Amino acid sequence: MSDLDDKETEAQKAADEAVLQESRKHTRRSFAIAAVAAAAGWGVYEWIDSTQRLSMQPKPFRRVFQANAGLSRTIFDERALAPTYPLKRAEELRVNGVYGLKQALVPESWRLQMVGVANAKSYPEYVSDVTAWEYQYADVKTHEDQGHDTKVAPSADTAEKMAPASMVAGEKVRQERAGRMPRGLEEAGESRSTLSPGTPGLLLTMDHILKLPKYDLVTQFKCIEGWSQIVHWNGVRMADLIAAYPPEKRTDGRLPRYVYMETPNGDYYVGYDLNVCLHPQTLLVTEMGGSPLTQYHGAPLRLHAPTKYGYKQIKRIGLIAYTDQQPDDYWTKLGYDWYAGL
Repeated sequence: MSDLDDKETEAQKAADEAVLQESRKHTRRSFAIAAVAAAAGWGVYEWIDSTQRLSMQPKPFRRVFQANAGLSRTIFDERALAPTYPLKRAEELRVNGVYGLKQALVPESWRLQMVGVANAKSYPEYVSDVTAWEYQYADVKTHEDQGHDTKVAPSADTAEKMAPASMVAGEKVRQERAGRMPRGLEEAGESRSTLSPGTPGLLLTMDHILKLPKYDLVTQFKCIEGWSQIVHWNGVRMADLIAAYPPEKRTDGRLPRYVYMETPNGDYYVGYDLNVCLHPQTLLVTEMGGSPLTQYHGAPLRLHAPTKYGYKQIKRIGLIAYTDQQPDDYWTKLGYDWYAGL
């Protein structure tokens, strides 16, 4: 080997050693940065996990939900129309969620309680206590599919997951003394927005609902679980019901900001911005695909709001109340978003 070859070899070794030295330096730095980043990430996680829970979500996560809702309200202002489809694309909607529907309601016993209506005493349907109305149930066997989320029958045990034992026990006593059916027996427990005994309002029958103009709509029902179906809905517009039974204005002339709904006996409940209910595509549904609603699809009256996810589209509506306080909401108490915009 020549002197020139020796020099080239030594130069190559020196170059390789310089590369290794630099590589080691970068590797140590990378590990140090990664360790700091991992520690910081773990610290942030621990901080989030230890913060106050708002409806089962850590406060920072709930704040993100609220920020997203505010952004959606700013962009869409509840005015955006959902796409509509040809009737031939409509299909039968699957059953998904039968909270508050597991017992068969006697149709003749159904009443829609309306609370917060302007000049309520002027209506012949006015009663001094809508909560005194008793819904009747029948032990009727049905072959209708209950869906995948109804394997556990409702019981007071599920309510205890969301309410202090003292509250549940106190409610049991109150209901037993009154001889009434217990309320809030599903997982989220009783609503904080449910009516107090002695609340005045209107009791409407289906005849009152069916006097309103009829509408049909072919829109997509979207579930938060990731599936959707195009459905043919028949019913009356919520905006027309509100026009027929308008809310009482506040002292400053404003309309109340919210609408609260729950099933008979309050096992399921939802809250909405008033603008959602005034949306021209928000329907009080009486039929799907030209056929009357079935028990597990919410007979005799359910909501379809195509700008909202399915968990906001309450079935078997027993109460509609105007309110200026943001209402309680079943799935929000279990960690979901109150706004539920698509």
